[in-house]
Amino acid sequence: MPIFSLKNKNNRDVGSQYEALASNYLAGQGLKLIDKNINSRFGEIDLIMKDKNTIVFIEVKYRSNQRYGHAAEMVTYQKSQKLIKTAMFWLNRQSLSIEKTSFRFDVIAIHQNGNDINWIQNAITQG
Repeated sequence: MPIFSLKNKNNRDVGSQYEALASNYLAGQGLKLIDKNINSRFGEIDLIMKDKNTIVFIEVKYRSNQRYGHAAEMVTYQKSQKLIKTAMFWLNRQSLSIEKTSFRFDVIAIHQNGNDINWIQNAITQG
């Protein structure tokens, strides 16, 4: 049974629904929402949450099925570099030291209309 009806929805609406699903899922795992849909000239970050003392930058990816691969595979090297640059931009804007702030990059991969959620911690490494 689908969690969402995707009929008559544009890509932005669909993305917003799955980002909300991911945010609620992670809140249930103890994370707290800090910010969402952060845009910079480098790219966009879907969710920024806090896991204890760690800031978590989260990319949400959805695929209706896995026929063409897992949703997490959509986070390419180029996409990961944009996420890192946008995260550095956000940290700087918050006046947070990159060297003194604990942070990581996670991916939430969603399949089967939201019935299958995979949380991949430390999915993107810097450097």
